[in-house]
Amino acid sequence: NVPNLRFPEFSGEWENCQIANILSIGSGRDYKHLEKGNIPVFGTGGYMTSVNECIYDGETTFIGRKGSINKPFYYNGKFWTVDTLFYTHSFNKTTPKFVYCLFQTINWLRYNEASGVPSLSKDTIEKIKVFIPQLDEQRKISEMLSVIDARIATQTKIIEKLQSLIKGLAVTLTTKGNPNTAISQCLECHSSTLQESEVLPNGLYKVFGANGLVGYTDVPQMNGDAILVIKDGSGVGTVSYAQGKFSAIGTLNYLTVIDNNDLRYLYFALSVFNFQAYKTGMAIPHIYFKDYGKAKIYCPPLAEQKHIANVLDKLESKLLLEQGILASFNWQKRYLLGQMLI
Repeated sequence: NVPNLRFPEFSGEWENCQIANILSIGSGRDYKHLEKGNIPVFGTGGYMTSVNECIYDGETTFIGRKGSINKPFYYNGKFWTVDTLFYTHSFNKTTPKFVYCLFQTINWLRYNEASGVPSLSKDTIEKIKVFIPQLDEQRKISEMLSVIDARIATQTKIIEKLQSLIKGLAVTLTTKGNPNTAISQCLECHSSTLQESEVLPNGLYKVFGANGLVGYTDVPQMNGDAILVIKDGSGVGTVSYAQGKFSAIGTLNYLTVIDNNDLRYLYFALSVFNFQAYKTGMAIPHIYFKDYGKAKIYCPPLAEQKHIANVLDKLESKLLLEQGILASFNWQKRYLLGQMLI
Protein backbone atom coordinates (compact mmCIF):
# COMPACT_ATOMS: atom_id res chain seq x y z
CA ASN A 1 0.00 0.00 0.00
CA VAL A 2 2.66 2.49 -1.08
CA PRO A 3 2.87 4.59 -4.29
CA ASN A 4 5.41 3.92 -7.05
CA LEU A 5 6.91 7.41 -6.73
CA ARG A 6 7.45 9.07 -3.38
CA PHE A 7 9.33 11.92 -1.71
CA PRO A 8 12.36 10.37 0.08
CA GLU A 9 11.49 11.72 3.54
CA PHE A 10 8.28 9.68 3.71
CA SER A 11 7.83 5.99 4.43
CA GLY A 12 5.20 3.60 5.74
CA GLU A 13 2.00 2.30 4.21
CA TRP A 14 -0.93 4.46 3.22
CA GLU A 15 -4.27 4.00 4.98
CA ASN A 16 -7.07 2.30 3.05
CA CYS A 17 -10.48 3.82 3.83
CA GLN A 18 -13.83 4.76 2.36
CA ILE A 19 -14.45 8.29 1.16
CA ALA A 20 -17.18 8.57 3.83
CA ASN A 21 -14.44 8.29 6.48
CA ILE A 22 -12.50 11.34 5.27
CA LEU A 23 -15.11 13.91 4.17
CA SER A 24 -18.78 14.81 3.87
CA ILE A 25 -20.64 15.41 0.63
CA GLY A 26 -22.96 18.36 0.24
CA SER A 27 -25.75 18.71 -2.30
CA GLY A 28 -26.47 21.72 -4.44
CA ARG A 29 -29.83 23.51 -4.59
CA ASP A 30 -31.75 25.82 -6.88
CA TYR A 31 -30.51 29.43 -6.81
CA LYS A 32 -33.35 31.20 -8.64
CA HIS A 33 -34.86 32.56 -5.41
CA LEU A 34 -31.61 34.43 -4.70
CA GLU A 35 -30.69 37.94 -5.79
CA LYS A 36 -27.76 38.93 -7.98
CA GLY A 37 -24.49 39.30 -6.10
CA ASN A 38 -20.78 38.49 -6.22
CA ILE A 39 -20.87 34.86 -5.01
CA PRO A 40 -20.32 32.37 -7.86
CA VAL A 41 -22.81 29.64 -8.70
CA PHE A 42 -21.26 26.44 -10.09
CA GLY A 43 -22.70 23.58 -12.10
CA THR A 44 -21.02 20.58 -13.71
CA GLY A 45 -19.82 22.84 -16.53
CA GLY A 46 -18.21 25.32 -14.14
CA TYR A 47 -19.24 28.91 -13.39
CA MET A 48 -22.86 29.82 -14.21
CA THR A 49 -23.76 33.15 -12.58
CA SER A 50 -23.36 35.09 -9.31
CA VAL A 51 -25.77 35.47 -6.37
CA ASN A 52 -25.94 37.18 -2.96
CA GLU A 53 -25.81 34.11 -0.69
CA CYS A 54 -23.48 31.14 -0.29
CA ILE A 55 -24.22 27.50 0.33
CA TYR A 56 -20.70 27.01 1.73
CA ASP A 57 -17.62 29.09 2.50
CA GLY A 58 -14.20 27.42 2.32
CA GLU A 59 -12.09 24.98 0.35
CA THR A 60 -13.86 22.26 -1.58
CA THR A 61 -13.53 19.79 -4.41
CA PHE A 62 -16.59 19.53 -6.62
CA ILE A 63 -17.76 16.36 -8.37
CA GLY A 64 -20.69 16.07 -10.73
CA ARG A 65 -23.92 14.40 -9.61
CA LYS A 66 -25.40 14.34 -13.09
CA GLY A 67 -23.95 14.98 -16.52
CA SER A 68 -20.19 15.57 -16.41
CA ILE A 69 -19.46 13.26 -13.48
CA ASN A 70 -15.77 12.74 -14.33
CA LYS A 71 -14.48 16.31 -14.09
CA PRO A 72 -13.73 17.25 -10.47
CA PHE A 73 -12.50 20.77 -9.77
CA TYR A 74 -11.20 22.69 -6.76
CA TYR A 75 -12.39 26.01 -5.34
CA ASN A 76 -11.66 28.12 -2.27
CA GLY A 77 -14.14 30.75 -1.08
CA LYS A 78 -17.86 31.41 -0.86
CA PHE A 79 -20.01 29.64 -3.46
CA TRP A 80 -23.38 28.17 -4.37
CA THR A 81 -23.91 24.94 -6.32
CA VAL A 82 -26.88 23.71 -8.34
CA ASP A 83 -28.34 20.25 -7.78
CA THR A 84 -26.27 18.60 -10.52
CA LEU A 85 -23.06 19.21 -8.57
CA PHE A 86 -21.83 17.82 -5.24
CA TYR A 87 -19.33 19.68 -3.04
CA THR A 88 -17.09 18.28 -0.31
CA HIS A 89 -16.59 19.61 3.21
CA SER A 90 -15.80 18.59 6.83
CA PHE A 91 -12.51 16.95 5.90
CA ASN A 92 -11.04 14.37 8.28
CA LYS A 93 -7.44 13.14 8.05
CA THR A 94 -7.15 14.75 4.65
CA THR A 95 -6.91 18.15 2.94
CA PRO A 96 -9.22 19.61 0.27
CA LYS A 97 -6.37 19.92 -2.25
CA PHE A 98 -5.31 16.33 -1.75
CA VAL A 99 -8.93 15.27 -2.23
CA TYR A 100 -8.84 17.15 -5.56
CA CYS A 101 -5.73 15.15 -6.54
CA LEU A 102 -7.36 11.94 -5.34
CA PHE A 103 -10.62 12.57 -7.21
CA GLN A 104 -8.66 13.03 -10.44
CA THR A 105 -7.38 9.45 -10.18
CA ILE A 106 -10.84 7.87 -9.80
CA ASN A 107 -12.61 6.49 -12.87
CA TRP A 108 -15.96 8.07 -12.03
CA LEU A 109 -17.72 6.66 -15.11
CA ARG A 110 -17.18 3.21 -13.60
CA TYR A 111 -19.63 4.22 -10.86
CA ASN A 112 -22.24 5.64 -13.23
CA GLU A 113 -25.74 4.62 -12.08
CA ALA A 114 -27.81 5.63 -15.13
CA SER A 115 -28.26 4.25 -18.63
CA GLY A 116 -28.86 7.70 -20.12
CA VAL A 117 -27.27 10.83 -18.66
CA PRO A 118 -24.35 9.76 -16.38
CA SER A 119 -25.27 10.04 -12.69
CA LEU A 120 -23.72 9.49 -9.26
CA SER A 121 -25.25 9.24 -5.80
CA LYS A 122 -23.82 10.25 -2.43
CA ASP A 123 -24.06 6.67 -1.23
CA THR A 124 -22.00 5.37 -4.15
CA ILE A 125 -19.31 8.02 -3.71
CA GLU A 126 -19.05 7.48 0.04
CA LYS A 127 -18.43 3.73 -0.42
CA ILE A 128 -15.49 4.17 -2.82
CA LYS A 129 -12.26 2.96 -1.21
CA VAL A 130 -9.14 5.14 -1.44
CA PHE A 131 -5.63 5.26 -0.01
CA ILE A 132 -4.35 8.28 1.92
CA PRO A 133 -0.96 9.05 3.53
CA GLN A 134 -0.26 11.24 6.56
CA LEU A 135 -1.21 14.91 6.28
CA ASP A 136 2.33 16.22 5.76
CA GLU A 137 2.82 13.90 2.78
CA GLN A 138 -0.60 14.86 1.41
CA ARG A 139 0.35 18.54 1.58
CA LYS A 140 3.67 18.02 -0.20
CA ILE A 141 2.03 16.03 -3.02
CA SER A 142 -0.78 18.55 -3.51
CA GLU A 143 1.62 21.53 -3.36
CA MET A 144 3.74 20.09 -6.16
CA LEU A 145 0.75 19.24 -8.32
CA SER A 146 -0.69 22.72 -7.66
CA VAL A 147 2.43 24.22 -9.25
CA ILE A 148 1.77 22.18 -12.40
CA ASP A 149 -1.93 23.19 -12.32
CA ALA A 150 -0.91 26.86 -12.16
CA ARG A 151 1.42 26.41 -15.16
CA ILE A 152 -1.36 24.63 -17.07
CA ALA A 153 -3.71 27.53 -16.33
CA THR A 154 -1.11 30.03 -17.56
CA GLN A 155 -0.45 28.01 -20.69
CA THR A 156 -4.18 27.77 -21.38
CA LYS A 157 -4.45 31.58 -21.22
CA ILE A 158 -1.51 31.95 -23.62
CA ILE A 159 -3.30 29.66 -26.09
CA GLU A 160 -6.63 31.46 -25.71
CA LYS A 161 -4.99 34.84 -26.39
CA LEU A 162 -3.20 33.47 -29.45
CA GLN A 163 -6.44 31.97 -30.77
CA SER A 164 -8.18 35.31 -30.24
CA LEU A 165 -5.36 37.14 -32.04
CA ILE A 166 -5.46 34.74 -35.00
CA LYS A 167 -9.24 35.03 -35.28
CA GLY A 168 -9.16 38.82 -35.04
CA LEU A 169 -6.44 39.13 -37.67
CA ALA A 170 -8.16 36.60 -39.93
CA VAL A 171 -11.36 38.67 -39.80
CA THR A 172 -9.48 41.91 -40.45
CA LEU A 173 -7.27 40.61 -43.25
CA THR A 174 -9.80 38.47 -45.13
CA THR A 175 -12.67 40.98 -45.00
CA LYS A 176 -10.82 44.28 -45.56
CA GLY A 177 -12.13 44.46 -49.13
CA ASN A 178 -15.59 44.06 -50.56
CA PRO A 179 -16.70 40.44 -51.20
CA ASN A 180 -15.88 39.83 -54.85
CA THR A 181 -15.73 36.06 -55.42
CA ALA A 182 -18.26 33.31 -54.83
CA ILE A 183 -16.89 30.45 -52.71
CA SER A 184 -17.82 28.01 -55.51
CA GLN A 185 -15.60 30.00 -57.90
CA CYS A 186 -12.46 29.45 -55.86
CA LEU A 187 -13.16 26.09 -54.17
CA GLU A 188 -14.44 22.74 -55.43
CA CYS A 189 -16.46 20.56 -53.04
CA HIS A 190 -15.92 16.80 -52.65
CA SER A 191 -18.11 14.41 -50.66
CA SER A 192 -17.28 11.17 -48.88
CA THR A 193 -19.28 8.01 -48.22
CA LEU A 194 -16.70 6.58 -45.83
CA GLN A 195 -18.20 5.48 -42.51
CA GLU A 196 -16.33 5.55 -39.21
CA SER A 197 -17.02 1.81 -38.83
CA GLU A 198 -14.88 1.20 -41.93
CA VAL A 199 -11.86 3.00 -40.48
CA LEU A 200 -8.85 1.02 -39.26
CA PRO A 201 -7.04 1.59 -35.93
CA ASN A 202 -3.74 1.47 -37.83
CA GLY A 203 -2.81 2.14 -41.43
CA LEU A 204 -0.84 4.24 -43.88
CA TYR A 205 -3.10 7.27 -44.27
CA LYS A 206 -5.03 9.42 -41.80
CA VAL A 207 -8.83 9.57 -41.71
CA PHE A 208 -10.47 12.72 -40.36
CA GLY A 209 -13.90 13.12 -38.78
CA ALA A 210 -15.81 15.84 -36.98
CA ASN A 211 -13.53 15.50 -33.91
CA GLY A 212 -10.26 15.32 -35.82
CA LEU A 213 -8.25 12.17 -36.44
CA VAL A 214 -10.50 9.08 -36.14
CA GLY A 215 -8.27 6.36 -37.61
CA TYR A 216 -6.48 5.22 -40.73
CA THR A 217 -6.94 3.58 -44.14
CA ASP A 218 -4.55 1.87 -46.52
CA VAL A 219 -5.98 3.72 -49.56
CA PRO A 220 -6.45 7.53 -49.38
CA GLN A 221 -9.34 9.46 -50.90
CA MET A 222 -7.24 12.56 -51.44
CA ASN A 223 -3.67 13.28 -52.47
CA GLY A 224 -3.10 16.95 -51.74
CA ASP A 225 -4.10 19.69 -49.33
CA ALA A 226 -7.76 20.48 -48.68
CA ILE A 227 -10.06 22.42 -46.37
CA LEU A 228 -12.29 20.15 -44.28
CA VAL A 229 -15.77 21.42 -43.39
CA ILE A 230 -18.14 19.70 -40.97
CA LYS A 231 -21.41 19.55 -42.92
CA ASP A 232 -23.76 18.13 -40.29
CA GLY A 233 -24.04 17.72 -36.54
CA SER A 234 -23.30 19.96 -33.58
CA GLY A 235 -20.01 21.23 -35.02
CA VAL A 236 -21.49 22.15 -38.40
CA GLY A 237 -19.45 24.83 -40.19
CA THR A 238 -16.21 24.12 -38.31
CA VAL A 239 -13.23 24.11 -40.67
CA SER A 240 -9.80 22.51 -40.48
CA TYR A 241 -6.89 21.96 -42.84
CA ALA A 242 -5.58 18.60 -44.08
CA GLN A 243 -2.31 17.98 -45.88
CA GLY A 244 -0.99 15.22 -48.14
CA LYS A 245 -2.75 11.89 -48.56
CA PHE A 246 -5.82 11.43 -46.37
CA SER A 247 -9.49 10.44 -46.22
CA ALA A 248 -12.57 11.95 -44.57
CA ILE A 249 -15.70 10.33 -43.21
CA GLY A 250 -19.16 11.29 -44.48
CA THR A 251 -19.81 14.08 -41.96
CA LEU A 252 -17.16 16.16 -43.73
CA ASN A 253 -16.81 17.79 -47.13
CA TYR A 254 -13.32 18.51 -48.38
CA LEU A 255 -12.70 21.56 -50.51
CA THR A 256 -9.86 21.94 -53.02
CA VAL A 257 -8.59 25.11 -54.65
CA ILE A 258 -9.64 26.31 -58.10
CA ASP A 259 -7.58 28.44 -60.47
CA ASN A 260 -5.51 31.40 -59.29
CA ASN A 261 -6.13 31.26 -55.52
CA ASP A 262 -4.22 30.32 -52.38
CA LEU A 263 -5.75 27.45 -50.39
CA ARG A 264 -4.32 28.59 -47.06
CA TYR A 265 -5.81 32.07 -47.53
CA LEU A 266 -9.18 30.51 -48.31
CA TYR A 267 -8.87 28.32 -45.19
CA PHE A 268 -8.41 31.39 -43.00
CA ALA A 269 -11.27 33.17 -44.80
CA LEU A 270 -13.64 30.24 -44.18
CA SER A 271 -12.47 29.86 -40.57
CA VAL A 272 -14.16 33.21 -39.83
CA PHE A 273 -16.99 32.86 -42.38
CA ASN A 274 -20.51 32.91 -40.87
CA PHE A 275 -22.15 29.60 -41.83
CA GLN A 276 -25.13 30.29 -39.55
CA ALA A 277 -27.32 31.69 -42.32
CA TYR A 278 -26.87 28.48 -44.34
CA LYS A 279 -27.84 25.95 -41.66
CA THR A 280 -30.91 23.81 -42.28
CA GLY A 281 -32.59 21.12 -40.18
CA MET A 282 -33.94 21.29 -36.65
CA ALA A 283 -32.73 18.17 -34.82
CA ILE A 284 -29.46 17.71 -36.74
CA PRO A 285 -28.24 20.89 -38.45
CA HIS A 286 -26.77 20.65 -41.97
CA ILE A 287 -25.01 22.95 -44.40
CA TYR A 288 -24.83 22.35 -48.15
CA PHE A 289 -22.12 23.61 -50.49
CA LYS A 290 -24.77 24.40 -53.10
CA ASP A 291 -26.09 27.02 -50.65
CA TYR A 292 -23.02 28.55 -48.99
CA GLY A 293 -21.01 28.18 -52.20
CA LYS A 294 -23.02 31.07 -53.63
CA ALA A 295 -21.81 33.42 -50.88
CA LYS A 296 -19.09 35.86 -51.85
CA ILE A 297 -15.87 36.39 -49.94
CA TYR A 298 -13.04 38.86 -50.44
CA CYS A 299 -10.31 37.42 -52.68
CA PRO A 300 -7.45 39.86 -53.33
CA PRO A 301 -4.76 39.19 -55.97
CA LEU A 302 -2.84 35.93 -55.47
CA ALA A 303 0.31 37.67 -54.18
CA GLU A 304 -1.67 39.40 -51.44
CA GLN A 305 -3.49 36.16 -50.58
CA LYS A 306 -0.14 34.44 -50.11
CA HIS A 307 1.17 37.31 -47.97
CA ILE A 308 -1.89 37.22 -45.68
CA ALA A 309 -1.72 33.43 -45.42
CA ASN A 310 2.00 33.63 -44.55
CA VAL A 311 1.33 36.07 -41.69
CA LEU A 312 -1.44 33.90 -40.24
CA ASP A 313 0.56 30.69 -40.82
CA LYS A 314 3.35 31.99 -38.58
CA LEU A 315 0.85 32.62 -35.79
CA GLU A 316 -0.73 29.19 -36.28
CA SER A 317 2.73 27.59 -36.03
CA LYS A 318 3.24 29.44 -32.76
CA LEU A 319 -0.18 28.23 -31.59
CA LEU A 320 0.68 24.61 -32.39
CA LEU A 321 3.91 24.97 -30.41
CA GLU A 322 2.07 26.36 -27.39
CA GLN A 323 -0.57 23.60 -27.63
CA GLY A 324 2.25 21.04 -27.64
CA ILE A 325 3.66 22.59 -24.47
CA LEU A 326 0.22 22.38 -22.83
CA ALA A 327 -0.11 18.73 -23.85
CA SER A 328 3.27 17.97 -22.27
CA PHE A 329 2.23 19.60 -18.97
CA ASN A 330 -1.03 17.64 -18.97
CA TRP A 331 0.86 14.43 -19.67
CA GLN A 332 3.30 15.21 -16.85
CA LYS A 333 0.41 15.80 -14.45
CA ARG A 334 -1.34 12.55 -15.44
CA TYR A 335 1.91 10.63 -14.96
CA LEU A 336 2.54 12.09 -11.51
CA LEU A 337 -1.05 11.47 -10.41
CA GLY A 338 -0.71 7.86 -11.51
CA GLN A 339 2.65 7.34 -9.81
CA MET A 340 2.38 9.42 -6.62
CA LEU A 341 -1.11 8.29 -5.61
CA ILE A 342 -2.50 4.80 -5.19
